[in-house]
Amino acid sequence: MALAVILSQAALAQDTFNIGVLTDMTGVNSDASGRGSVVAAQMAVDDFGDSVLGRKIVVLSADSQNKADIASVVTREWIDKDNVKAIFDVPITSIALAALEVAKTRNVALLSSGAASSDMTGKYCSEVYAHWTYDTFALASGTARAMTLEGNKDWYFLTADYTFGYNLERDATTAVQAAGGTIVGSVRHPRETPDMTSFLLQAQGSGAKTIALANSTADFSLAVKQAAELGMSQSGFNIAALLATIADIDGLGLDVAQGLVLTEAFYWDMDDRTREWSDRFAKEMEGRRPTMIQAGVYSAVLNYLKAVEASGLDGGKEVIAKLRTMPIDDMFARNAKLREDGLMQHDMYLLRVKKPSESNGRWDYYNLVRTIPGEEAFRPLSQSECPLIKK
Repeated sequence: MALAVILSQAALAQDTFNIGVLTDMTGVNSDASGRGSVVAAQMAVDDFGDSVLGRKIVVLSADSQNKADIASVVTREWIDKDNVKAIFDVPITSIALAALEVAKTRNVALLSSGAASSDMTGKYCSEVYAHWTYDTFALASGTARAMTLEGNKDWYFLTADYTFGYNLERDATTAVQAAGGTIVGSVRHPRETPDMTSFLLQAQGSGAKTIALANSTADFSLAVKQAAELGMSQSGFNIAALLATIADIDGLGLDVAQGLVLTEAFYWDMDDRTREWSDRFAKEMEGRRPTMIQAGVYSAVLNYLKAVEASGLDGGKEVIAKLRTMPIDDMFARNAKLREDGLMQHDMYLLRVKKPSESNGRWDYYNLVRTIPGEEAFRPLSQSECPLIKK
């Protein structure tokens, strides 16, 4: 009987076109990705049509629990048991790398919206991989370059003590120095640390006037809150947000977050296309507006399915190769293309958080400072470390 059940499940998997959203349902990234990423993926399927290559499209989802070993197990089971053809979201670089190692051996596409490290399209690049929403280079260079050119020349980093934080500090350092700034120093803090005060005091005593937060989610929010409690803004210090999403700003509130400068890949209130899609998303998410990660999942799923349809194939290498030849333009991706190294290059946005008096209500949080063209926002292809690039 057990064998019959297994065989029937395998047959069902062959009859449907299965894709997976590997995300963080309960941890520090759940507001930025999580259920909202699953909703966004299903919206993309609904907008594309419910079938491709003559098979009904089914969206599976799983919680990686932010653990690389769980990501590996889920990816393997999805591919081997459920015949999953593509995996999306995969927040956190370590999770993306773990899933990618499995996906490469099975020729399954992996399109990440949540992983940040620019190394994903550098030394870790793969023919089955596409890096969709943002990376540490785009985030850091957008904010760091702009603030340095405004006259904020002396920088000190509070850096999360893992690969993502190192990459964010590295890429921001490059941008600061290229714009004529100086790195005074840095300190590394554990992930999900309960207190940032000692690190902030080190930064305060460094002589630097710009404190760069090379961290994210709970660590970022705690640092901003405790910097406000220490009165750092009133003392003339500037806080540079190197990775923040609208979910972080919503959690902080404008009283605390006002004036922060950050770079994002998407803002729901940018134009009619972003507002229309975000209104539909909000109906499924109890009024919440999408983060750039969730909007990026929608775009990645929609364009992946278009490439499957255009190629008539479902192998990861083949579909990603087809996607490189196709136009990419939707409510998320502007001035966009998928490069040889797997980076989806597109416009980014330099934003400033509004004062409470400027906001019309919840989610009305940003003023657009500048649109950063895709070719400026991301590391030039000529500088890529990706071994797939012909030098």
